[in-house]
Amino acid sequence: MLRIGELATKTGLTAHTIRFYEKSGLINASQRSESGYRYYTDTDVRQVEFVKTARKIGFSVDDVSTLLSIRVDKSNHTCHDVTEITQRKLNDVNEKISELLLMQQTLKILLNSCCGGPESATHCSIMEALDASNALKPRIIAE
Repeated sequence: MLRIGELATKTGLTAHTIRFYEKSGLINASQRSESGYRYYTDTDVRQVEFVKTARKIGFSVDDVSTLLSIRVDKSNHTCHDVTEITQRKLNDVNEKISELLLMQQTLKILLNSCCGGPESATHCSIMEALDASNALKPRIIAE
């Protein structure tokens, strides 16, 4: 049996993160002492590792909760249930990548429009573009 600090060390998480996962209903301590200390078993460690891995690759707390319910009752779920959640996450990631690429292109345009010299920022093209934010929208869309 491990206490929360030992579980944190073993899994590479903080005790704060483990408590957050408990409050979110993702994990539970197998036992508590009379003084309220949490005690975790090897099964709990594996569940914490599952949660950690799922969170690290971007699954939301709700997604992880669903995946955990599938994990404990695999015979009543299908691979489709899991792939549906995973596909939704991949779609979200792809959307974010597209947004980041647009941001990257816009930032490059802004940097290329400015001399970056020691002159006063009174006529800085980046500041002017940010002040006229509507002027950036066509660039973002066009790029």
